[in-house]
Amino acid sequence: MGPTRTGVVLDHWGEWVLSRQAARLSLKKGGRDVGLSPSRADGTWEERLLQSVDDETRELIARRRQSRKSKDRGWLLRRLLLAGDLLGLSLGFVLAAVASGLHGFDAWIGFAIFVVSFPVWVVGAKLLGLYDGDEAEADHTTLDDLGRVFLLVTAWAFGFAVVTSYTTHNMKQVLLFWIFSIVGVAGGRAAARVASRRTLAYLQNAVIVGAGDVGQLVGRKLLHHPEYGINLVGFVDAEPKERHSALGHLTILGTPAELPEIVRLLGIDRVIIAFSRDDPRRILEIVRRLRQFNVRIDIVPRLFGIVGPNAEVHALEAMPMLGLPPARLGRSSMFLKRAIDVVGAAMLLLLTAPLFAAIAWKIKRDSAGPVLFRQRRLGLNRHEFTVLKFRTMHMGADDGTHREYIKTTMDSGSPPSSNGLFKLERSDDVTRFGAWLRRTSLDELPQLVNVLRGDMSLVGPRPCLPYEVEHFAPHHFERFLVPAGLTGLWQVRARAHSDFGEALDLDVLYARSWSLGLDLQLLLRTPLQLLRSTATA
Repeated sequence: MGPTRTGVVLDHWGEWVLSRQAARLSLKKGGRDVGLSPSRADGTWEERLLQSVDDETRELIARRRQSRKSKDRGWLLRRLLLAGDLLGLSLGFVLAAVASGLHGFDAWIGFAIFVVSFPVWVVGAKLLGLYDGDEAEADHTTLDDLGRVFLLVTAWAFGFAVVTSYTTHNMKQVLLFWIFSIVGVAGGRAAARVASRRTLAYLQNAVIVGAGDVGQLVGRKLLHHPEYGINLVGFVDAEPKERHSALGHLTILGTPAELPEIVRLLGIDRVIIAFSRDDPRRILEIVRRLRQFNVRIDIVPRLFGIVGPNAEVHALEAMPMLGLPPARLGRSSMFLKRAIDVVGAAMLLLLTAPLFAAIAWKIKRDSAGPVLFRQRRLGLNRHEFTVLKFRTMHMGADDGTHREYIKTTMDSGSPPSSNGLFKLERSDDVTRFGAWLRRTSLDELPQLVNVLRGDMSLVGPRPCLPYEVEHFAPHHFERFLVPAGLTGLWQVRARAHSDFGEALDLDVLYARSWSLGLDLQLLLRTPLQLLRSTATA
């Protein structure tokens, strides 16, 4: 799914706004402004609604209506993940038994106990939320489950060892079962998610309530990530802003008052509330009416700029409240982060030493100039340091173009480049081999030396150029509360799909949301993201 679709789609964003204004004027002349009633789901209205969406959405709706057993993503994933878990555990048991030489009666007794205890696994996995993440989070992956899978398999293996202690099961078999089961369950979950993405039930039709700046920003982000499996149908708003050019085929489906009928007629699975100009009390009433449908509701918080994923939800009597933890890292956290940086950077430098030599040789053959490019950057607490990169540009390239580009892309309404990305095209300045280094991000390998020096971390915000701070909003300076990183939230989740302002917001979000688990998750996701970026470059 992307900004452009095959087929001809009726583009009536502006037409809808004008017709809505005309309808209101005619109603007001009669002495009252009643708006359009959501009960007007007659054949003509439904036909116009279906004509306003793209071909893919119409096909999806038709296929779901034809399917007698149409299920949603949550129903599908829970069953596939359960099957993946049990297959992974069974494979772990069989491999451990074979490797440890277990056979005969003891093997059959152990396997029988193992199978009978499956319900215990299901209950434990359910309590840890291992079957609910995919329905709630659009970007949920197997890597997000690894920590909880590790804990549950460890407890499972210990309990299995205790229960079967009267047999000839030994510590070698238990250890092998533990190792094979972790790998098997993780592999089974990954396979389940790959299989689910090939099914009709995985796709979720979604609408965004609010077509202002925030709503359109959410729409652009969803279009940039087809791997989320969210088919964005359109917007619902009575007073939309002018449409951003990157939104392509998307249009206005109706007003918030018509939302329940839109959800019913278009088979909407997810409704995203992203600031509408309508009265909040009216929006609240409409959302309550949606509870009769099997639809997931996501709400963009008013203070979304400071609310991170580690915000704590608590309640003051019946009033829910969000608690934001302090953004600055404590001494113990900084020590632990630094220890991981030193060990990780040293190992990576050792493993990539032959690659360093090959890249250096190729750079010298490709163009005149030094192998390494040195540039002043800002790190923790705005401390200046010299960042190291493999040189990818011809000598004497001017930075004036980049300065102007940074200034332009601070605006969330700025259009992407001709390639559809927020990435400065400098084909005249970049060398032939340098273009390949940039696509693969191998030009940043020398920054491992910066990590060892303590200038940077393996994970953190992108190292900032001094002149970029001229365009910072006050809250953007929070990114300097943590060390700059070789990879980070922006590199993994957005890269060139976000403008400069959005990239800074992701850097701030990382600083506010830091945890050891987040760092490990981003490190594990980085190779996969690099492979995707290289494949689509």
